[in-house]
Amino acid sequence: MMKEFWFYLKFVWQYVRDLKVKLIKYTICHIVGIGISVVVPILSAKAIVNLTSNAWQQLILVAFVMYALENVRNIIHYIANYNAQIVYRESFIKLQTMLGKEIVKIENQCMDNNSSGVFIQRLTNDTSKLADIFNVLNQYISNIITDIGILLAVFLINKLVFLYLISMILILYVVDSTRVRKRNEKDKIFREKNEQVSGFIGEIVRGLRDIKMLNAENSFMEELHEKVKDVNSERYKMGDVNRKYRLLHGSLNDLFDLLLILLLVFLITHDELTVASALIIYNYNGHITSVVRFVGILLEQVKDFNLSASRIFDIINSDQFPKETFGTKHLEKVEGNFEFKNVVFHYGDDNKKVLDHIDFKVNANETVAFVGKSGAGKSTIFSLLCKMYDVDSGKITIDGVDIKTLDKESIRSNITIISQNPYIFNMSIRDNFRLMKDDLTEEEMIDACKLACLHDFVMKLPQGYDTVVGEGGVSLSGGQKQRLAIARAFVQKTEIILFDEATSALDNETQASIQKAIDNMKKEYTILIIAHRLSTVINSDRILFLKEGKIEGEGSHKKLLRSCADYRKLYEKEMEK
Repeated sequence: MMKEFWFYLKFVWQYVRDLKVKLIKYTICHIVGIGISVVVPILSAKAIVNLTSNAWQQLILVAFVMYALENVRNIIHYIANYNAQIVYRESFIKLQTMLGKEIVKIENQCMDNNSSGVFIQRLTNDTSKLADIFNVLNQYISNIITDIGILLAVFLINKLVFLYLISMILILYVVDSTRVRKRNEKDKIFREKNEQVSGFIGEIVRGLRDIKMLNAENSFMEELHEKVKDVNSERYKMGDVNRKYRLLHGSLNDLFDLLLILLLVFLITHDELTVASALIIYNYNGHITSVVRFVGILLEQVKDFNLSASRIFDIINSDQFPKETFGTKHLEKVEGNFEFKNVVFHYGDDNKKVLDHIDFKVNANETVAFVGKSGAGKSTIFSLLCKMYDVDSGKITIDGVDIKTLDKESIRSNITIISQNPYIFNMSIRDNFRLMKDDLTEEEMIDACKLACLHDFVMKLPQGYDTVVGEGGVSLSGGQKQRLAIARAFVQKTEIILFDEATSALDNETQASIQKAIDNMKKEYTILIIAHRLSTVINSDRILFLKEGKIEGEGSHKKLLRSCADYRKLYEKEMEK
């Protein structure tokens, strides 16, 4: 356990070392506090002796000294807590930012297979435990050192009492270390269950409108109830371990207090100990027995820290959460040519090939459409071109270069994809644009919205471009969300633009306007379009018809009507509508 702890502690230190001045101040405050904690019980004993011997002047003097020390301790605690909070806050920010960067590197296939709760819990709860570890160590080690110092003072007063207290501490330690071990076993299960609950709650929030439309609230609430019940059952088991062992610990502690009093009486009556020394030892007793509690809490914190660190390390560098890989070659300027060469691909453990040995080439500034039934592999082509997934076999090239050898900027800074279900962020319309381009001007934003037929709608909103649209763009209609996504793409002005059913939620009039905007971009950008409505793609330079992961036909609209029976059927069915 300790070897693992030191390894993780060195890792966390790199996020705390810039705050070492704050840590030093915090530590100095604790050291001064230790000195006061050692002195106060001695002064308390002196006060009792002075009280019983009618030494009023000495009693008043001791009282004033104790008052002054307690005030110093209060100020020291304030300074210590102030520095501790800064250390925690700054290291927490750094750790969360670091882990956030690691999460966005994870392969999409892995993200598909894990609930959002897995990442939310580790990004919030586990990083919090890592950020707090130096404050925890400082606090509890200081308390333990204080209690050990008091124990040594007892050794100087009476060896027999010292041996009794050591025996008592060892017994209580065994009880507390057993509690920590059993609680930690339950905690691991609890965290896994808690991740499931967080993920499910996220699903409910994101899909709440659909849940209501399906009248499925009761089903989801029953499922949530079972999951919450399950996780709280694990929480109860953790608490039950603590309750049982702390009951045993408390009962033993009370017994040991009784035995200590009997021992002190025996020593006083046999002239082995003075009353004043017995009072000092009895005043120290609470500190001495608390050493076991502090050691137990420290062990608990160390195991919590190890568990949290291991869960974070799983995301950083384990096979459980593989990261996206890119090459090192950089293209300064992308022309927009790309090619699929004998590409095969399937998702996850599904043995069915989504793309089955497909070959095609797209030239720069060409407009190419992909049509076919749902599941034919159209959207998958877009995902592979953006390197959201890696091909099983074959090769994809951009300007003749294998995308496996290209760095991320060469691929994703030169491709914009507009999906049929775009995610709109819970912020203002203006900020949704600024996420795409930091130095975006007002004129560029407005021009993009006009091009996407969105500007007039935005100007009718209460705060115009500063209107917050809600999570997932909940306050917008499907067509408005797609127009906003299209406008976001327009401000990026990448060489390759992919429209994945981007006009599916638009009415005919708006679709015609967007189509005109797309037509205006032709010959300047490489444009790929996926559409179920063939009327939106008949003017493309080429159309590729996909069926079951293969290209069944290729050519202009007129050519496919003659040469591809399935394309002709699809077109005729659309014309009937």
